[in-house]
Amino acid sequence: MKKINYIFGFLLLCIGVILILSNFGVIEIVWENLWPLFLLIPGIVFELSYFIYRKDAGLLVPGGILITYGLLFLVNVIYGWRLMEDLWPIFPLGVAIGLLQLYLFGQREKGLLIPIGILGAISLFFLINNLFFIDCGSLAGIVLVVIGICIIFKKAK
Repeated sequence: MKKINYIFGFLLLCIGVILILSNFGVIEIVWENLWPLFLLIPGIVFELSYFIYRKDAGLLVPGGILITYGLLFLVNVIYGWRLMEDLWPIFPLGVAIGLLQLYLFGQREKGLLIPIGILGAISLFFLINNLFFIDCGSLAGIVLVVIGICIIFKKAK
């Protein structure tokens, strides 16, 4: 029997036991807080199906995106939706993570590095700006100085 069938069967078994325990009142499930699992679980299945069979690296793109978004929504459900004001840059970062996994475990196509770099840089720029309350002008200035220094020293070599 295939490994993924064991994992999928075990997952269904666990969910079934939890639902039965919930019906008998042993545990209480607050469904309003568990909906991000409907993104996390398929994302994990995509990831596992690639890492078990090592056949189609394209599965890592939706896996990375779904896991990233599922974790983002889970954090917001637990700590409050006011965090979304600062965590919105994770949306393009999720796509960058999925594409980065495709690059690392796939054919290593150099063309993927362009959208990964653009999405990752934009996401991290705004995420750092939002989380550390840095003035956008100051952060942009720091980034431009670092890029300028890198270009100067690259040309000097």
